[in-house]
Amino acid sequence: MGLFNRMGIVVKSKMNKLVNKMEDPRETLDYSYEKQLEMLQNVKRGVAEVTTSKKRLQLQRSKLQQSMEKLDAQAKEAINADREDLARLALERKSSLATQIQGLDTQIEELEKEQEKLVAAEKRLSTKVEVFRTRKETIKAQYSAAEAQVKISESVSGISEEMADIGLAIDRAENKTEDMKARASALDELIETGTLEDFTSSGDDIDRELAKINAQSGVDSELARLKKEAGK
Repeated sequence: MGLFNRMGIVVKSKMNKLVNKMEDPRETLDYSYEKQLEMLQNVKRGVAEVTTSKKRLQLQRSKLQQSMEKLDAQAKEAINADREDLARLALERKSSLATQIQGLDTQIEELEKEQEKLVAAEKRLSTKVEVFRTRKETIKAQYSAAEAQVKISESVSGISEEMADIGLAIDRAENKTEDMKARASALDELIETGTLEDFTSSGDDIDRELAKINAQSGVDSELARLKKEAGK
């Protein structure tokens, strides 16, 4: 298999996946149902047209039959009037009309058969269309239910993933917080032991030592005053 053939297969495969993803079976079912309704309407129109044509032939036959009866009466009247020539002419026309009526009877019979076939086809197709409609609505309802379940599952899955991400973020924040607490405690300990100079306080180390001496001297003076007042 050549490179172009393999590429063609890959492209077709991706296109089929894309079409399957975009295709909504509910729309396909509705479209199929609409096409079946169109076919049913065409059959019904066929029945109506055949019925109309048959009625027209029957009306024409009725008119020819009336003309034959009139010609028959004219032939009798011509015989009574000793006009055999007129009687013969009337009978000849009557014979011609009889031939036409026979032709109409044949056509009417054929249309009646065609009408029966179309009516039977209409009933069968109408039943199939109704069965398809019921099945279509059932499949659409099932598809909608399945689609809702998929959306719920995807939502729950998305929530689970988000909660997992939130949990990781909380763990990272707690770890960073604990690190910062440990660093702060270590710095406090270094400052207290004098290992690390506290630049946030005012003065240098000499000032701090002098401040301690002055504080101690003040304590000693205050203690001596208290002893003197107590007579000791």
